[in-house]
Amino acid sequence: MDEEFESHIEEAVAAGRDADEARRAFGSQLRQREASRAVRVAGWLDGLRADVIFGWRQLRRNRVTSAAAVLSLALAMGACVSAFRLIDALLLRPLPVMHPERLYGLARHGFDSRNVPNSWDGWAYPDFALMRAAAKGDAELIAASYTDRLDLTYATDEEMEKGYVQYVSGWMFDSLGLKPSLGRLFTEADDRGHGAHPYAVLSYDYWNRRFGRDPKVMGRTLRLGDQLFEIVGVGPETFTGTEPGTVTEIFLPTMMHRWVTRPDADWHRALAIVRPGVAIESLRAKLQAVSSNFDAERLKGAKGLSRHAYDSFVNYRLSFDAAAAGVSVMQEDYRKALTWIGVLVGLVLLIACANVANLMTAQSASRAREMALRVSIGAGRARLVQMVMVESAMLALGAAGLGSVLAWQAAPLVVRLIGTPDNPARLILPADWRVLGFGVALVVGVMLLFGLLPALRASAVKPADALKGGALASNDPLARRRMMHGMIAAQVAFCFLVVFVAGLFVETFNRLSHKPLGFDTSGLLLLESVAPQGKMPAAWTQMGETLRGAPGVAGVAESGWPLMSTGSWNGSIAVNGGPPSVDWGYFLTVSPGWFETMRMRMVAGREFRASDAFPGAAVVNETFVRMFLAGVHSNGNFDPVGMTFEKPEGDGTRTRCEVVGVVADAPYRYVREATLPVAFMPYRSVDAKGVEQPEHNGTFLVRAKVAKESDLLALGAELRRRVAQTGAGFRVSNVQTQQELLDAQTVRERMLAMLGVFFAGVALLMAGIGLYGVLNYSVLQRRREIGIRVAVGARGAAIARLVAGSVFGMVVVGVLAGVALGLGSARYIETLFYQVKASDAGMLLLPSMVILAVVVLATVPAVLRALRVDPAEILRAE
Repeated sequence: MDEEFESHIEEAVAAGRDADEARRAFGSQLRQREASRAVRVAGWLDGLRADVIFGWRQLRRNRVTSAAAVLSLALAMGACVSAFRLIDALLLRPLPVMHPERLYGLARHGFDSRNVPNSWDGWAYPDFALMRAAAKGDAELIAASYTDRLDLTYATDEEMEKGYVQYVSGWMFDSLGLKPSLGRLFTEADDRGHGAHPYAVLSYDYWNRRFGRDPKVMGRTLRLGDQLFEIVGVGPETFTGTEPGTVTEIFLPTMMHRWVTRPDADWHRALAIVRPGVAIESLRAKLQAVSSNFDAERLKGAKGLSRHAYDSFVNYRLSFDAAAAGVSVMQEDYRKALTWIGVLVGLVLLIACANVANLMTAQSASRAREMALRVSIGAGRARLVQMVMVESAMLALGAAGLGSVLAWQAAPLVVRLIGTPDNPARLILPADWRVLGFGVALVVGVMLLFGLLPALRASAVKPADALKGGALASNDPLARRRMMHGMIAAQVAFCFLVVFVAGLFVETFNRLSHKPLGFDTSGLLLLESVAPQGKMPAAWTQMGETLRGAPGVAGVAESGWPLMSTGSWNGSIAVNGGPPSVDWGYFLTVSPGWFETMRMRMVAGREFRASDAFPGAAVVNETFVRMFLAGVHSNGNFDPVGMTFEKPEGDGTRTRCEVVGVVADAPYRYVREATLPVAFMPYRSVDAKGVEQPEHNGTFLVRAKVAKESDLLALGAELRRRVAQTGAGFRVSNVQTQQELLDAQTVRERMLAMLGVFFAGVALLMAGIGLYGVLNYSVLQRRREIGIRVAVGARGAAIARLVAGSVFGMVVVGVLAGVALGLGSARYIETLFYQVKASDAGMLLLPSMVILAVVVLATVPAVLRALRVDPAEILRAE
């Protein structure tokens, strides 16, 4: 503008006027500049208004295409926002504490007894106390237990409920900068002396849901086991604990935990708030030395460990892991799964953008004359780009509005899929500025992805050629078709990858769900029970007889805990007085009749009798025989029944057991886990003098005459009431079916399979729509050529090859590229698979056949349209 103003002054001077007089006559240059800018901005806004109106008319004129584009983009964008909400809530969103970027989680990395790399973040409190003292001045360490869903009551046992309980250091709230909503929070003084301060702090969320924000909750007591706790405060509204995926409801001081003084019990995590300027590596090395020395001292007198097991306990590497978003088991379980869900929705979004870009490019064929006329009357290329981009923005905004509804509903649905009825997951999913910012960036990115290239293509029109009916743009029409075919190849490649990965997830879930278990889960009901005062084995047997007499019960047995409940009891095995084994054996106490109730096949020997006790008799599985007993015989044909083995104890003594039976293999802890060597011990235990010992915890295994889940749970409620009414000192803390335990271990696989199938379906639908649009465009552009070929005698097969041949070539290229992408990607997610290989022919053939079927369906309408071209009509038009 300044240069233009100066040119006017120079013209006036050249005409003979005085320069100063000309400047005065011209007026304020600033005012002239502002007036010109106002005219320009107003003109741009007016043009933008006109583009919006015209774009709306275009969208209404092409209702079907516009609706397909909006629906495609809405599904993809809604899935992207849903995935972001989940990933953000579980992995990215910082805890609502002071300086979350300075928060770290302490973990150990080493090898387990089988020499397999392993990581764990549990610590013994005495070890933690030493590390805290060593870190003083550099960091503040906080102990936070794993959040457990425990039985508690505010009144009588008949009104028992479950709550998510976490034991935390008394100084945690103050160190994290948290303030109470009601009452007070813990202080360091509340965490001194084992069992000295039985106080409880409720989370705001729990206070709101359970007590309706009643301030009279202060001073009330709750009972957890045999301990009473006084409620002294309510936490801040935004803080729900340190474990994303679990909303802690009740906080208790660590000194109230029963294992706080045990040096051999790893029951809590260690979090570190590192002070600014402290070198993480030097702090890590200091704490590594303290912890390693602690473990070495703790195990110095242990005599029941092999050297390998000792080294696995002592030789590990301590790490400081960023914990701004907290630390939880759910993060570890779902980090890779959610990452690949994000990859899948990203691929679906790319397919949708390529699809809409192809549809818009095809539409531009019918607007060539319009664009040529606009250029002829003076429209610049930027003006044409703006017009097309406004239309793209309207599509993107419409899709964003529809997709936001999907995103609002989909994320909570996935959270429900992650959790189980007995242990539901809870993620905070606010629609705040983080989600809004991601949504805005997504809209802009999508608009540029699918709108910019068609806009540049449409704006490059040659008026003379277009008005004469020739080429639509400055480039050859063949170049336009090549671009569209290239986008089809990319769509097919991405679509193949989505379908391929979804197939791997579905097959993984299928194999896990149908894995042979070695026992029958149908009709199995589990009553996890406690006897607070302890009961002798005879009393547990008597309670089992009481349950057996209930209507609908076919059999009852007892065990320490259910199979596949993730609980374990392990240790070394010694045979013939030999040294402790490197590999560990696993143990479970069961009552007589347990194997029959479980319907586990006895391979040799017998089940337990009422007279059997631990130590003494043992029933082992086939893996136990192969791993520990077969090696002592040179001849493979031997009978393990009657053989003995010893279980070395930490004090140097050995517990001797005689094998009385061999049972078929079955999963012990996890359905994914390789079969472990298991020795089943009698539920009845005696001490060294032969005196029976009381049991405080156990599980009644009930074989019901019904198998329907609703009937099983109804029976479980009736049995719970029957136990409470006996007044025998037993309490049923939890009722569930064996099938529920199995289903809980396949939650992640079920979620991945369901979402994979959904995304695969969306990707195939979008690819089919995109391919249909390109073929339709191709027929439209080549009607004259097709008509002439038909006129000179071309047959239908030749026309079909003409229309679909090049596209099928691009599909083949896309499938080959998809195979390469799939095989390359599978190695990064192979830990999510179970007994499935990406290179299996079936896994590669399935997506290829599905895509071929979609291509055929999308091709048929375009081929039929080409076959209906009338040569006479085409030649008359020419």
